[in-house]
Amino acid sequence: MLVDRTVLPKIGYMYGFTTAKGQRAAVVAHRDGRRDLVLFDHSAPDRTRHTVALTGGEPGTVAQLLGSPVVIDHVAHLTQDLADAQAPGLQAIRVPIPATSPYAGRALGDLGSRTGACVVAVLRGDRTVTAPPATFGLRHGDAVVAVGDASALAAVRDLLTGD
Repeated sequence: MLVDRTVLPKIGYMYGFTTAKGQRAAVVAHRDGRRDLVLFDHSAPDRTRHTVALTGGEPGTVAQLLGSPVVIDHVAHLTQDLADAQAPGLQAIRVPIPATSPYAGRALGDLGSRTGACVVAVLRGDRTVTAPPATFGLRHGDAVVAVGDASALAAVRDLLTGD
């Protein structure tokens, strides 16, 4: 299934998709964490037919019911969560793995403890692997989500990109 992401200024993002049966739907991810499940009219794809507003833990529960893992949506939200938790100096980054990366084709554990950062997820295509094990093989096109202080994250970026 192809999912298209649209920026909604001052609101968040809309993730739209069409099912195999031609039904058009979307999830609107608001900046405040709320999620709306939107179903569009089949005869007029730009017209909303139904909207279901999900708040609190409801989006996660629906994701579990649908058999999907919880996806790290925005690294910016993770960063804000760290700031809200009063974790001074902690930041989060997303580092894409280029074809030229010395870590493409290697295990995540090869990074070792050389950086002082913690890899919390690897984004691969439409999947999110949370808390990947050291044996997890990195590939060109993956993106690594790491948490740490500025110097640790700079070291992760430098190692993964080969700079």
